[in-house]
Amino acid sequence: MTDSILDSIKKLLGLDSTYTPFDTDVIIHINTAFFVLWQLGIGPTDSFSIEDNTATWSAFVGTDLNLNAVKSYIFIRVKMLFDPPTTSFVIDAYNAQLKEYEWRLNVKREGESWTDPTPTPPQPVQPWWEGF
Repeated sequence: MTDSILDSIKKLLGLDSTYTPFDTDVIIHINTAFFVLWQLGIGPTDSFSIEDNTATWSAFVGTDLNLNAVKSYIFIRVKMLFDPPTTSFVIDAYNAQLKEYEWRLNVKREGESWTDPTPTPPQPVQPWWEGF
């Protein structure tokens, strides 16, 4: 299996890695999926994007095998944007799968770097006249 992000997504889309007319379209959709994952807290802390077939999965997920679902998630996102299914049943199935992947990836991230969403209450401010 290739470690190239673009080549592996193209293979899943049914495109040969040497066929390049749609590379710009696929790259734009891949980068959109990376943006969504970045907002979920998945991947590098800085945003991540690709420009060609030299970017690798290991550059995004590192050595964490539990993040392999990212590959399927990005494929489905790209498929829905680049070559959407023609029936609503398949669209609904893909959307449900995307939601499940987002939930599972989010649970994994929270297990590693959970941040308390409760805001810290403001500290009471001492009136200026009480210091005299």
